[in-house]
Amino acid sequence: MKINLKEDERIDDLQLNNLKIIQNKNGFCYGIDSVLLSDFAKEIRAGSTVLDLGTGTGILGILLCGKTRISKIYGVDIQKDVCDMASRSIRLNNLENRFQIINKNIKELNNIFKPNTFDAIVSNPPYKKDNSGIKNESQTKLISRHEITASLEDFISISASLLKNNCSLYMVHRPERLADLFYILRKYNLEPKKLRLIHSYRNSSPKLILVKATKNAKSFLTIENPLIIYHKDGSYTDEILKIYKREV
Repeated sequence: MKINLKEDERIDDLQLNNLKIIQNKNGFCYGIDSVLLSDFAKEIRAGSTVLDLGTGTGILGILLCGKTRISKIYGVDIQKDVCDMASRSIRLNNLENRFQIINKNIKELNNIFKPNTFDAIVSNPPYKKDNSGIKNESQTKLISRHEITASLEDFISISASLLKNNCSLYMVHRPERLADLFYILRKYNLEPKKLRLIHSYRNSSPKLILVKATKNAKSFLTIENPLIIYHKDGSYTDEILKIYKREV
């Protein structure tokens, strides 16, 4: 299929089932966090209806379409330009029947979907509070990295409203926000059930966290073995190579 590319856009091969994604070389390109979250959430049951909050260029939804047999995923993002890019990537991959983009603020979703609609929700939200960090960035990067248009509590409260009972939210975030994350999850009856810490190197501090929280579940948290990204020489570990579907 022929897809028109805008200036500074490129098509990247995702190395998975011939899937590809359109990205802006000067915009916010996807990182390893979305790849790791898609692998963490690949347990989502076949036939599920899924919501991706803060979908950006659609990377998470595209990867989940390749890794799972979900029936439908809706990707929501407030930025019109990245939604357009995501929609073109969906057409490029012939995923129109499985993946739909909604250009809205996530805080408006209760006006679009009924409560208890989704079998699973995934999210790679902005990591930084609105009043933290240096903000000499483009508007696209600023919105992607800082809680300007929606806070962490907004992401969690809307998830609690739209998830079916005993269904789960899968989220990637930063370890320094773990206390905030668990506090807000429990405030909205989303019980943390699984936690995995992501380390760049074996002896380094964690750089990311993967969390699964289930609506109205009983309290019991499983802490999985840490995921190490790099060997000492800077090469990927075997587990990362398997996640990327490369030879080990």
